[in-house]
Amino acid sequence: MAVIGYHASHEQHSPRELLETVRLAEQAGFEAAMCSDHLAPWTRQQGESGFAWSWLGAAMATTDLTFGVVNAPGQRYHPVIVAQAIATLAEMFPGRFWAALGSGEALNEHVTGEEWPVKSARQDRLRECHDVIRRLLDGERVSVRGDLTHVHNARVWSRPDERVPLLGAAASAETAQWAAGWADGLITVASTPAETQGILERFRAGNAEGSARLQVHVSLGETAEEAMRDAEEQWAHSIVSSELMWDLEDPEDYEAVARLSDGALEDAVVISDSAIDMADRIAQLAAGFDHVYLHHVGRDQLTFLRRCETELLPELRRIL
Repeated sequence: MAVIGYHASHEQHSPRELLETVRLAEQAGFEAAMCSDHLAPWTRQQGESGFAWSWLGAAMATTDLTFGVVNAPGQRYHPVIVAQAIATLAEMFPGRFWAALGSGEALNEHVTGEEWPVKSARQDRLRECHDVIRRLLDGERVSVRGDLTHVHNARVWSRPDERVPLLGAAASAETAQWAAGWADGLITVASTPAETQGILERFRAGNAEGSARLQVHVSLGETAEEAMRDAEEQWAHSIVSSELMWDLEDPEDYEAVARLSDGALEDAVVISDSAIDMADRIAQLAAGFDHVYLHHVGRDQLTFLRRCETELLPELRRIL
């Protein structure tokens, strides 16, 4: 049976609100949690973006859940700082933390003033950063003069006893195949069943043993109209094409190019007023994954968590 986790969206909720929400998620029956790591929200309508690493310490201290975060090292974050942050959380909370590393978005990274690299350079930088972080977590003293990453005589002194999983974040089958060569596991975001399974298959072809984790955006409303309205108000940016998604710099840019059309949003968000229907659709997407993390895109997390406890989670555990 897959582990069912809760996704804490820093883009949509204040850190204080999100801290209470993740406690309620544990009470509702979620077994794990993960969060985003953004400097900015996707749109102004979302309106928040707390610092994930501060929040993670508080969230892990006040729940018993395992936690993960998706981080983009190399521009806004130097890999040595990422390694120290990972090591500190994993040392304080043994066996309860993982990190996924991705190539990032200009939305969060452009603020350093450095040039935003093309995709191939971002992937090269990510691989360099991963290797630095892994070596530091393994206790090495690291000096690197890479093409895109520079480290001078660095060590992380406070480290966990156990190996911390470093996953690769992939939004395409090609990236998943590439990540299979270096990552301990995979995390991806659900789209259509065919595309989602294609990403998993490409990763498994190169890494049969690594953990595979799936984040699923959902909108569970009291009515179908409410579910669709929440998705349109809060998650319309998800229909922006991949050619633009990673290169836009401001929330206003996403708002300008997010043009809703028939069926487009339903490929990115599972939208329903029925928990039974939603569980069936999540199960189709999550086939073969070891963990599935649910992100309700609506602002009303309390009602969603109540329905998770009484309807959605029991049905998911029955069919997953």
